[in-house]
Order: sequence, then C-alpha cells, then structure tokens
Amino acid sequence: MAKSSITERLAEPTAERPVAGTLCELLLGAAERHPSRDALVFPDAALTYAGLVGGAFERARSLMALGVEPGDHVGILMPNCPEYIELLFGAVFAGAVAVPVNARYKAAELAYVVENADLAGLITSDLASEYVDFAGLLDEAFPELAVAGNPRALSIERLPRLRFVTSISAATPPGFVAYGAFRAAADETPEPAARARVEGVSGAAAAIMMYTSGTTAHPKGCPLGHAALVRNGAAMNRQRYFLGPEDRLWAPLPMFHMASILPLLCCFDAGAALLSMNRAEAGAALEMMERERATVAFPAFPTITNALITHPRFPGTDLSRLRRINNVAPLEMLRRFQDAFPQAVQTGAYGLTETCGVVSYNHPEEDLESRLTTCGAPFEGVDVRIADPDSGAALPTGERGEIWVRGVTVFKGYHKAPEKNAESFVDGWFRTGDLGSLDDANRIRYQGRIKDMLKVGGENVAALEIESFLATHPAVKLAVVVGVPDERLLEVAAAYIELNPGAAATESEIIDFCRGRIASFKVPRHVRFVTEWPMSSTKIQKFKLQEWFNAERGP
Repeated sequence: MAKSSITERLAEPTAERPVAGTLCELLLGAAERHPSRDALVFPDAALTYAGLVGGAFERARSLMALGVEPGDHVGILMPNCPEYIELLFGAVFAGAVAVPVNARYKAAELAYVVENADLAGLITSDLASEYVDFAGLLDEAFPELAVAGNPRALSIERLPRLRFVTSISAATPPGFVAYGAFRAAADETPEPAARARVEGVSGAAAAIMMYTSGTTAHPKGCPLGHAALVRNGAAMNRQRYFLGPEDRLWAPLPMFHMASILPLLCCFDAGAALLSMNRAEAGAALEMMERERATVAFPAFPTITNALITHPRFPGTDLSRLRRINNVAPLEMLRRFQDAFPQAVQTGAYGLTETCGVVSYNHPEEDLESRLTTCGAPFEGVDVRIADPDSGAALPTGERGEIWVRGVTVFKGYHKAPEKNAESFVDGWFRTGDLGSLDDANRIRYQGRIKDMLKVGGENVAALEIESFLATHPAVKLAVVVGVPDERLLEVAAAYIELNPGAAATESEIIDFCRGRIASFKVPRHVRFVTEWPMSSTKIQKFKLQEWFNAERGP
C-alpha cells in the first residue's frame, strides 16, 4: 500500500514522536514503523500491523459500498476475535462511529441498544454459537428483520437508519447480507476513495460509542472522540506502562469494554502486541501467557485473577517474563494477588467509560502500600477534585467526597440523554458518582459508589468497606454486599459470597467472623453463597442480587 500523507507524518519513530490525532493515524503510524510485528494475537490466529491495516481498509471499503457515511453508527456484536478489531478500525477508517455491543445482552437489552444507538449497520458472528446465538437474538428482538426487504436497503419502522445486517458465518439468516457478499462489496469502492475518507477523519469527531454496563438501569451510550481515545492510550503507555515493540500485553476482557480497548490503544502507541482470547478461561489463559511469553497482564477484575491463581496449573506455569499486572479489587484481595505474582509489579487504576476508560494508574515506582491503597495520580491534562456530593463545594486533601473529573479525555455527554447530561456536568466538571479522596501526592483513593452506600439505621455504610473486610476470611474467594430491606433498621447488609475451591463456610460462621471486628451496623444480617454471578460486561449486577433476595423472601 502506498504511503498516505498520514503515514508520512508518522513514519519517524523518535522518542519525541507526537501523539496521533485519530485512531486512523495511530494504527497507520504503528504499521509504518512495525509492519511485520504482531499487532493482535489470539490462541489460534494472529495479525501483524500491516495485516491489520489491510483488513481495516477492506472492511472500510465494504462499509462504504453498503452506504455507510461519515458520522454513521456501525454496531459490532460478536465475541473477541481478529475480525472484531478489523471491523472496528474499518468503521473508523470509513469515518463512521464504531459501536461495540455487549455480547451478553439478551433480546430485550439488545433491542434497546440497537434502537438507542441509531445504527446504520450491524455486524455479528456465529463464532460463539455454542454459547450465544446472535442471529437468533436479533430475530427475537426484531422479528421484522426477516421480512424487511432488500438486505442491502432494509426498511424497519423502529430502526429507520438501519440499512444492513451481516454475520461472519457460512449461513445467511433471513434479512442478512451474506458475509461473502459483504466482503465482495469492497470491490465497489475504489482504494483512493477509502484513503480520502481516512484523510477526512477529524480528531474532534466521535470514534467509538461505548455503552455503560447498566448495573442499575438501561445502559447509556458514551461517544468517545478520536483524539481523546488516542491521548488516553498514549498516556497509559508513556506515563505509566512504558511499553516497547517487544512487549506482549495479555488483556482478555471483552472488546466491547474499555478494559480491552484502552490496552489495545496503549499497545498500538508502542508497536507492541495485544494478546486476547475468545473467552477468558483460566487454563487456556495460563497456557497462552506462557506460550506467548507475556510481559504484561491485564486481568483487571478479581473474578479473572482469582480464576487464574486458583487454577491447578497456575503453580507450574512459567510466567517469569511477566513484569507488570493490573488489578482492581478490595485491599486484602490485592495483597493476595501481589503475593501470587512476586515477579511482577501490581498496579491499580481508577476510571470509567466516560473518561475514555481510565483517569489514573499507579506508577510502577510507587511503594507497595501506595499501589495497594490508591489508584495513582491523574494523567497529565486531566484534573480531579473531591466535592461535597450535595453542595459541590471542593473538599480538602484526605476528606472523602464525590470524584469530579475534567480534561481532554472526558467525553462530551451521553447519546440522546439531555437530562442526564445536565445533571452530570457542572462548570465543565463531570460528576462521576464515585466516592473517593486525594492524598498529599494527588493520588486517588477510590472508596465506592455514592449509590453503593447503605443507610443502616441512619448510619452511612460503604458496601466496599464490608466487601473488603469479608475478603480477609480464608474461605472467601469473592464477596459482594448489597442493601436489603429491614423492618427495624430500614436497610441492612446482605453478603453474597463465592467460596474458594474446596473451602466451606456457613452463614453463621461468616456473621460470627464479622462480629466484634467491624461496627455492629456493618455486620451482614444475611449471607448467601453463590457459584455464579449475574454479570453485565465485566461487573456484577448488584440490582440482580437484590432481586434474588427479594424473590427469596417474598412480599
């Protein structure tokens, strides 16, 4: 492929290389510098940077042939796979906004997001048909799809902007454009037209619209700009992770989540390889990290890290090249994780979708206690203040309040949600809804969600505080606390607990463990044991646990 003016601007791999302005520039620049290096590695497939650029341009040309215009929204509904990233970058190369759709949605949730996102096109897959039938879900959500006329010019009343649906599969469900025809449509778009489309992409334009995980209500669309995403990926690399082209970062989270997309952008900034998986199964993950000689691990959430360190093959797995691991969990769990990976520096993070994934990571040179108890200082160009949740007044260092954020990586507002935007922004500050404080070094100490507070007999209790204490019990693998109704105290704590493999405990044992060691109003009044959790993309849905409890107790 001949150099475009973008790749000419980015070709020089110097230490002073400026941060790219768009996702297009980011990938094209990495491919210019490191064409034959791995960009994406899966257990059974890999793509070099040059190969990924070629695939992205082909997908962009197909999308353009099917009528996708700059600013259109293109949905991607599939499990992690190389095609996912080809399609995501194909969409942004075409000047469109890629909309990763949660692959765990059921039909009703899927219907809501597809309608709310104003999709012009939707691409799905049968790669996960053993676990999820995406075509079947779409048929259930939109039965009119099967009879909507020309698959390249759909006519569905409640989806007025949707022009086509296709699936990476041998079969072609009714109403779908056959995948072979989708690929062949690339020939209808001349290469110069695709390159011209790339050149026209603005850093200020939206690149990706992520949907928040919706643990309490309908998910909300978060349009994230090109420049903001690229800058955050570069900050992750250049200010905290310091990757080189030889690095291989294992990040198994779903690609519809920023805990996968942001590490990807970090790798692209460095010319490093992202290691991903269709599903984060612990045994296969350990095998992959050993085989691929992973240097950084990004499990991010305790459910994944717990599965790794409790797997029978973990003690015998060679992870000697691993120098860095990212985890977010209660304090005692973080101590356990660091002990499990003595060869690596464990760091945490604070962030949310609305800030392009992350506001801060710990610096690897921070001492252990700082890395265990704080999330590091904000990136350059991002400001954090702690405010009184009621008055909005700034609070002094060390005092707990609501975390407010402003800066270059904060999104501009939710999609089609003016009322939510009005309450979320104050004088340029985004109200996160999270509780926290700042220490003398400006490091963020996350202390739970404001809405994740219990009010037990008039006393405010952070669920995170109880969860952190329960994590110190030797039998507890993971504890999640929710507030449930109580006749005397109005609300009390109920703990849902997953036990370590082979461990045993009873409700009374857990409650007795708490008595006398935490304030009486914090002691869970109810304990339930679970082996599976109600999940959104990566988070446990606490409202579902409350529904379980209420259903169990009855009216």
